[in-house]
Amino acid sequence: MDFGKQEQFDPGYLKLNPNNKIPSIIDPDGPNGEPHGIMESGAILYYLAKKSGKLIPSDPAKANEVLQWMFFQVGSVGPMFGQYGHFAKFAPQDQDHSYAIKRYTDEAKRLLGVMNKRLEGRDWLVDEFSVADVLVAPWIGAFDFYGGPVAEALSDYPNVTAYLERFKARPGVQRGQAAFG
Repeated sequence: MDFGKQEQFDPGYLKLNPNNKIPSIIDPDGPNGEPHGIMESGAILYYLAKKSGKLIPSDPAKANEVLQWMFFQVGSVGPMFGQYGHFAKFAPQDQDHSYAIKRYTDEAKRLLGVMNKRLEGRDWLVDEFSVADVLVAPWIGAFDFYGGPVAEALSDYPNVTAYLERFKARPGVQRGQAAFG
């Protein structure tokens, strides 16, 4: 997908993803053996986890816990951390963004506090590494790129920073980092 050429507005792509964003996938062997298109990171990861039987527990109660933490990322972590990143890194500095920076800094810290408490005495958001961790942990890692007050405060959340280090140490994560830097 070449955003410079605005390929995300191609009518064929808009059929797959009317929100003209990435990611989107087409599973050529979807339900009933038919091609199946999916948009949105959370939906894609959930679909792939369910289809493969990997990174999601078979126990329905534990699978629901994973789904809850996925929704936590989709509804809170992604939007709030993303807005924080925008204002901390990309917003024009010749304008007053003090309200937005304070709002998103405070909310990012609040969400880190929620995760810090959840991760007390545990390695992963649910009992074992899951698709929820795949969805959440990279957003924490993004603070290295965003910088600013939340990045400077990460050490205030020791369970979160240890969690991120465990995530980064996983061989699959390291392979992905090497491939996409």
